[in-house]
Amino acid sequence: MDHTNNVKRIREAKMMSKTELARLAGISPLTLDRIEKGKACRLATKRKILLALGVSVKQRQRVFRQ
Repeated sequence: MDHTNNVKRIREAKMMSKTELARLAGISPLTLDRIEKGKACRLATKRKILLALGVSVKQRQRVFRQ
């Protein structure tokens, strides 16, 4: 199942590489690539990405739409 998200758009707006965001979030670049392509991920992984992007959990709808 694919999930719409804005991870790639926000990452690029912050001028971050996939590797940099993955390192900050504590996930693998492969996992980040899959998420940016719309694949599902765990809630804990979403939280790590939000924090690494500097987005509060309350604003999660800006990044992960469902």
